[in-house]
Amino acid sequence: MVDASFLNLKKTSLKRLYYILLTVAITAAAIRCTTIDLYERTVPVPGHAWSSTFKPSFDFTIKGSSARYDVYLILRHNEKYGFNNIYLNLLVKIPGVDSVMKLRREVVIADNEGWKAASGMDDIYEQRLPLAEIPAMKPGNYNFTLEQIMREDPLQHVLDVGIRIERKQLQ
Repeated sequence: MVDASFLNLKKTSLKRLYYILLTVAITAAAIRCTTIDLYERTVPVPGHAWSSTFKPSFDFTIKGSSARYDVYLILRHNEKYGFNNIYLNLLVKIPGVDSVMKLRREVVIADNEGWKAASGMDDIYEQRLPLAEIPAMKPGNYNFTLEQIMREDPLQHVLDVGIRIERKQLQ
């Protein structure tokens, strides 16, 4: 006959081993993530019409060592937005540099099947689309400014605009 205290000890040891293995698995999965959110912010577009004079600006600080970053456009619009794309200038002010880097981009937001990367509710859609890759960013204060350069001015049916910046992890 087996002693009851031995069985309780065995059950306790198995539970402890299970929790340790679960913790290790969750930690390993977290380490394997390919990106870390660094910054995300949106601002409302006045009157839902993005004028070329409205140039939202986003400030953030990088504290760690240099790494590669992806910059995404966040565009919130309604179903009446009349274009498959948007032309933008992305102005980047880098710490320690007097000049501003200007990147002109065409961001395709729709194709024949509909909005590309949209999540929506009713007639409002939000898209997060690649805008630029920054090869290496040194620690310091950065400023990103978006300006729309479409022929239609103001650009109707745009509700919010913003950026998301993600740091890439070495794989």
